[in-house]
Amino acid sequence: MPSKAFETLPNVYLVGPMGAGKTTVGRHLAELLGREFIDSDHEIERKTGATIPWIFEKEGEIGFRSRETNVLNELTARSSLVVATGGGAVTQLENREFLKQRGIVVYLYTPVELQLQRTHRDKNRPLLQVDNPEQKLRDLLTVRDPLYREIAHFIVETNQGAARDLAQRILNLILSQQIN
Repeated sequence: MPSKAFETLPNVYLVGPMGAGKTTVGRHLAELLGREFIDSDHEIERKTGATIPWIFEKEGEIGFRSRETNVLNELTARSSLVVATGGGAVTQLENREFLKQRGIVVYLYTPVELQLQRTHRDKNRPLLQVDNPEQKLRDLLTVRDPLYREIAHFIVETNQGAARDLAQRILNLILSQQIN
């Protein structure tokens, strides 16, 4: 049963690379907090009626990022949410500002080897439809890791424990910070 104390907590935003487990961990965290969980990529698909790969194909990454910013602006204006963001959401300054200023940001740090293991069969990731997905993940992490770290209130490594355990660890970190 979620505690009444959780009601005063701001939204929690999970950031990190594809394959970090943001959606899985986010669902568990939302359950622990008694909150609604939203995956921003799923929300984009719901609002547009189109898949992420289709949006990338028709509008390019720029079109997708514009849609992503609109959705994140809407979501971060709401309350009592746990939101899993897309891996590239942090590439836009506006998104970083929404997330950092409107809630608690948790960076799920995930080594490239683990990302590759978790995403190698997923055809729903347009940026990985390349000859060398491992190199693409390394390149993305090089660019995005400093951005994740810039806005993160907490950094949690995802290679230590099951998703439910990670969600509990995140909750403990947030609560320990709120007490101090």
